[in-house]
Amino acid sequence: MNDGNDPQNEMLSPTDEASAPGAEAAPAKSDAERDAERDAERDAAAVQALIAENASLKDKVLRTLAEMENLRRRTEKEVADAKAYGVSNFARDMLTFADNLRRALDNVPAEAREGGDAALKSFVEGIELTERDFLSRLARHGVRKLEPKGQKFDPNFHEALYEAHDESVPPGSVAHVVEEGFAIGDRVLRPAKVGVAKGGAKPN
Repeated sequence: MNDGNDPQNEMLSPTDEASAPGAEAAPAKSDAERDAERDAERDAAAVQALIAENASLKDKVLRTLAEMENLRRRTEKEVADAKAYGVSNFARDMLTFADNLRRALDNVPAEAREGGDAALKSFVEGIELTERDFLSRLARHGVRKLEPKGQKFDPNFHEALYEAHDESVPPGSVAHVVEEGFAIGDRVLRPAKVGVAKGGAKPN
């Protein structure tokens, strides 16, 4: 019978547990070590912040470079368009002069041209020379006369005034030219006023 004083029944105190075999107490960190850990955490956070800032600045630089490239291309296109189409309004106003030259030539009767009147022949030749010279000067500035007769009707360059039965051209093609059209570059300056064939010859 145990009298309660058996050493095996005695409870170990915390102090005794800490000093029990196999139990190792973690060494307490010094203030210097704790400060070093805090410094390391701050440094790691600062590095991450710098990496994020660098990525943001790199993205901004790339966006700025892309915007500058787009601006350069737009500027080059605007300059090219200004060179190509800068005379559009002036050229459009001068088309009336070309129309008047053509009307003057068309109003000369064929028999008068074939007659023996040298003065009239010289006058007609002078008008024809003036017309060719004027059109060549327009061409040097990118203005060209449209030649739509026999071509497929194109609403971008032609204005249909009526439909005509003409078996010499396929349906949907330009049969007659009422007023000549002009273009500058790839833009229409004045659409050609035309009559469109209806029920004519079938396309080959």
